[in-house]
Amino acid sequence: MTESKQDQFNNPTEDQAAEAPAPEQTSAPEAAEAPEAAETTPEAPAAPEAPAADVAPEDEPMFTPGMDWFVLRVASNKEDSVKETLLRKIKIEGLTDRVNRILVPTEKIKTIKAGKQKITERKLYPGYVFVEMKLEDDGRIPQDVFFLIKETTGVGDFIGTAGRPAKMSVPEVEKMIQAAKPAEEQPEVKMEFAPGDNVKINDGPFENMEGTVDKLLPEQGKVRVIVTIFGRATPVEMEYWLIEKSDE
Repeated sequence: MTESKQDQFNNPTEDQAAEAPAPEQTSAPEAAEAPEAAETTPEAPAAPEAPAADVAPEDEPMFTPGMDWFVLRVASNKEDSVKETLLRKIKIEGLTDRVNRILVPTEKIKTIKAGKQKITERKLYPGYVFVEMKLEDDGRIPQDVFFLIKETTGVGDFIGTAGRPAKMSVPEVEKMIQAAKPAEEQPEVKMEFAPGDNVKINDGPFENMEGTVDKLLPEQGKVRVIVTIFGRATPVEMEYWLIEKSDE
């Protein structure tokens, strides 16, 4: 492939851009927002955890000597398959000296409903894969690595400008590596409430009553709410999914 074709991969035309996979949008507060411009990279959250599949050992350095981290756009829900395919192809082609780690940071989320616990995993950066690799002296992707990545199903393009992938900054890499560390065995339930919030009860014996959050009990999946019963302020513990924030 000629240099112009490689430029076409890193800076796709309008028609190509329309075919490139778009990152999944999410409104979850813990998920990273997709960058608005090509020259930006997604900001990593401060210290979420990930499952053992993407463990970054504590004694492993942030950077492999001579390599940098880059952000690769991929098709939504294809992050894991892209990662596994790239790692396999890199090993087969003997390119481990040019591409080292590939990460898809996730976090564990625990929910408790009707006394039953459920733990699920959520990707912190939907539509993105993090690749540690070595570029040519002119800042371009080596051709053998370029072809290997380009021919992988689900791959879009690297975040960057002027036909060259943009290196992640040290703070960005530090947060991303932290996110790729092992998750806790028993993560706490994540709640959207805080003490002092006005809430409405949607089910149970206090249905349609309103109250104020007094205390969160994430280890039990419950919230202590102060409600008025017979003219007296009374603390009541209930499962967090039974309440919602009040419009008031």
